[in-house]
Amino acid sequence: MTPSSRDPVEVLRRWEDAGGTWEVLSRSAGGLTVRLCTCTGGEEVDRLVSESPALSAYVGERTRSDD
Repeated sequence: MTPSSRDPVEVLRRWEDAGGTWEVLSRSAGGLTVRLCTCTGGEEVDRLVSESPALSAYVGERTRSDD
């Protein structure tokens, strides 16, 4: 998912609410890259790339949605 005007926290919350899982692929001072996966088998469907401090705060130190 390329950067857009959509709120990345809302995107990730909706993904979780729909049963999807996620995994942080990279974390830096510049932001996060999060792999969005299916709820069954963890197959990657999309990626969320964001420089949003709100997303970094929401994810915190977690590396996966099940942490």
